[in-house]
Amino acid sequence: MLFSSATFLFVFLPVVLLFYFVPFFRHEPKLEITKKNAVLCLASLVFYAWGEPVYILLMLISIYFNYNIGLDLQTPVRNPKRRKTVFVCAVVFNLFVLGFFKYYPFAVDNLNRLFSMEIKAANISLPIGISFYTFQILSYVIDVYRGKCRAQRSLLSFATYITMFPQLIAGPIVQYGDIERQLTGRRIGIRKFSAGVLFFVRGLGKKVLFANTIGAVYTEITARDVSSLGLVTAWFGILCYTLQIYFDFSGYSDMAIGLGKMFGFDFVQNFNFPYTASSIKDFWSRWHISLSAWFRDYVYIPLGGNRKGTARTIVNLLIVWSLTGLWHGAAWNFVAWGAYYGVLLILEKYVFGSLVEKLPLWARRVLTMLIVIVGWVFFSAETFGGAAKYLGAMVGFGGLWDGDTWYLLMSNLFPFAVMTCSALGYFRKFPKLRNANVRLALQAVGYAAVLALCVVSLVSDTYNPFLYFRF
Repeated sequence: MLFSSATFLFVFLPVVLLFYFVPFFRHEPKLEITKKNAVLCLASLVFYAWGEPVYILLMLISIYFNYNIGLDLQTPVRNPKRRKTVFVCAVVFNLFVLGFFKYYPFAVDNLNRLFSMEIKAANISLPIGISFYTFQILSYVIDVYRGKCRAQRSLLSFATYITMFPQLIAGPIVQYGDIERQLTGRRIGIRKFSAGVLFFVRGLGKKVLFANTIGAVYTEITARDVSSLGLVTAWFGILCYTLQIYFDFSGYSDMAIGLGKMFGFDFVQNFNFPYTASSIKDFWSRWHISLSAWFRDYVYIPLGGNRKGTARTIVNLLIVWSLTGLWHGAAWNFVAWGAYYGVLLILEKYVFGSLVEKLPLWARRVLTMLIVIVGWVFFSAETFGGAAKYLGAMVGFGGLWDGDTWYLLMSNLFPFAVMTCSALGYFRKFPKLRNANVRLALQAVGYAAVLALCVVSLVSDTYNPFLYFRF
C-alpha cells in the first residue's frame, strides 16, 4: 500500500486514526498508551501484509527473536563471554536474514560467473523494507548490549517500534534510543497533529506533483536506445532523475515524519536541502541523514573512525561506503556508487579539500552537484554496463542532439525550473507576512490546494512508484 494512493488516504488512514484516538481508558494513561500501541501495531501489520502477506511471518519471527535477545542481554551479567556470544549470534542472525533475501541471488550469479558453475538460485522476492527494519533491529540489539538503552520489556511496544507503518517501508531509519520513551509515554496535542498533517501534505505534494511528473520524463528518455541519445537529452534525463529521486525520497520521509507526529512520535529529519551542499561531506550530512548516522554510529566509529591514523581512516571509509552502496542494492553498480563516494570523500579529506575550500561558494556548489549527478547515473542504472553506456551518451557518444531533444526541453522546461528552484530552497527566501492570521490563512489555502491537486492527479494517473521501496 502506498501513502500516495486513494486506498491509504481515504480508507486506511482515517480508519486507523479513528480507532487510535477513540478513548477506551480515559483515566488510565498507561492502558491508553497500550491501546494506542496495539492499534498502531495491528494497523502496521495489515499495512505490510497488504502488499506481501507471505513475509509477515518472517517479520514476526524477527520481532520475537530479537525481543528475547534484548531481555537476555539485559539480564545481570555472570558470564560476560556468554553475553558476548548471545550478542554475536543475534547480529549474525539478523544479517543472515537480510543477506539471504537480498544478496543470495547476487552471490550465486557471481559464483557462477567466477568459477564457471551452474548453480541455480531459487527465485526469492525481496521483502519490502527489509533493509530498513533490519537496521532498526540491529540498532536496538547493539544499544542494549552497549548499555546505551534498556531492553524493552513489553513485546507489544517492541513490535510497535519495528512494525510502525509510517516509516516501515522506506525510513527514516529510527534508532531505538530516539523513541524509547515515546513508546511508553507520548502526548498528542492539536498543534503536533496539525504539524503532522502539514508535513504529510507537503511530502505528498513532493511525491505526486513533482517526483511523479519529472520521473515520467526520465522513464520516457531511458526507454529509448541509450546509444542513440544525444548529449543534451542524456544530461536532461539524468537531471530529471536527480530531481525525481530527491522529491520521491524526501517526499516519503516528510510523509513518514508527518504520520509519526499524527500518532505522537518525533522522527529524525532525513533531508536538509542536499542539493545546496558545498562539498561531498556536506551533501551526505544533508541526504538520507538517518542512514549516514546509522553507518557512522554502528560501523565507522566501531572500526576506529579517524582515531587510528590516516591509513586506517582510509580503509574505514572504503569499507563503510562499499557497504552503503551494497545496502542499497545487490548489484555491482551500487557497489561502484558506494565506492565512488568513498574515494571522493578520501580525496576531499586528504588531497583536494584545501584547494576546493578556496573556491567561491557558488563554484563549490556547482562542482558538488556535478559529482552527485554523475553518481546518480550508477544509482539509477540496472547494471554497471548500463551506467557506462549512459555516461557515454553524456559525453557525446550519441552526438549533441537527437530528434526529440528540443521537444523534451520545451515541453518540460517550466516544471523542471520550478522543481529545481524548490530543490535548491529558493522558495524559502520569500518574505513572510507579518500578520500571523493572514499567514496562517494563506498557508491553509495553499496546503488544501496541494492536497486537492494530489487527489486529482492520483485519480487520473497510474505512474506512482516509490524508488526506495526496492531497497
